[in-house]
Amino acid sequence: MKPKIMLTNDDGITSAGLWAAYDALAPIADVTVVAPATQQSAVGRSISIFEPIRATQVTMNGVPAYSVGGKPTDAVIIGLFALHLNPDLVVSGINIGENLSYESIMTSGTVGAALEASNQGVPSLAFSLQVEDQGDKFDDPSRITDRFSDAKRVVREICEKILSNGFPAKAHVINVNIPTPVRGGYEVTRLAKKLFYTGVEERLDPRGRPYYWIDGPLHEDAEEGTDVHAVQKGNISITPITLDCTAFDATDDLRSIFS
Repeated sequence: MKPKIMLTNDDGITSAGLWAAYDALAPIADVTVVAPATQQSAVGRSISIFEPIRATQVTMNGVPAYSVGGKPTDAVIIGLFALHLNPDLVVSGINIGENLSYESIMTSGTVGAALEASNQGVPSLAFSLQVEDQGDKFDDPSRITDRFSDAKRVVREICEKILSNGFPAKAHVINVNIPTPVRGGYEVTRLAKKLFYTGVEERLDPRGRPYYWIDGPLHEDAEEGTDVHAVQKGNISITPITLDCTAFDATDDLRSIFS
């Protein structure tokens, strides 16, 4: 029997990246799509606890799928505990846009969905595709479908290797970032510190009152061995992530303060 994969994302059920991942995985697995009904980027591990969640069975690209009126984390929980899918693996993506560095993975809905799956005991991977222009994330994704050729190959190769060899025992999520174009091979990396130079742009509405956009350009590079550096070189970055955020190196200092 084929392994079972639950496929989700944060760009929404109509995303070209989600269906590129489906095309990559369908030949090797029994894939069920459970994804947010709408765009949910940058919601991290948000969860809907003050409103009901609806999951509607739909047909997309000729494939039955579940459209969830909530966050990526909600979609994972619905798939596991309401639909009882019992997958061998959860795959989140392919996200349109990088998810690199501490900064990005803490807010990423793509990585958030994978973290929730792992938190519930299911091995999980998050896949993201570099975009040359950050505006591509918000425009019609159909115009960048030519970039998914390498990404589909990477998704299939990595998932096949994990299904064949097992999930790394000391990792909770494998975060994969795919450059555009791929110029190198696979590189196991650590998280860089930052992806963006954070800024705020102030504008005025028609009544002269200020409002704000959070913005800022990407860091062009980071230290050797980091995910940002690997992708800038054209390598596919594979980063093991843990749910345990404990700062073990700080425990002695903290004990000395409170002893």
